[in-house]
Amino acid sequence: MPDPRFGSSRPAKNFLPLRRDTLQRLFSTFADGWPGGGILLLRLLAGGALINGGIAATSAGTSTGLAPQIVGAAAGFLILGGLWTPVVGVLAGMVEAWIACTQPGTQSLAIMLAGLGISLAMIGPGAWSIDARLYGRKQLVPPEP
Repeated sequence: MPDPRFGSSRPAKNFLPLRRDTLQRLFSTFADGWPGGGILLLRLLAGGALINGGIAATSAGTSTGLAPQIVGAAAGFLILGGLWTPVVGVLAGMVEAWIACTQPGTQSLAIMLAGLGISLAMIGPGAWSIDARLYGRKQLVPPEP
């Protein structure tokens, strides 16, 4: 009989499935076809709107609230190309939520862009993205002997 001071006699719990699920979530399925086209359209609209907001803020000439707009524009370029989409989508969502809370008159657009950024982070970049080219599934063909 095992000593109760040193724990139970049951084997240790295997945490490998938890790690595998977490790793699988970092890499989406890179949807192609009609779903991939829809994701591409979402990326183009969100990235273009983020870049437009950054350009409008820099051309306005005011220095208040300029840093979040520039970070949002940089995130827009990365979303547009589909590079580091999960991380950049969350960053864009956080920046746009900050803009919605601190800059009056921009709440509706900022909330919409925050939602688009977070949804792109959850969906993934799609097959037509730099992420798909860098991290997508690859077919390995062994050389003939």
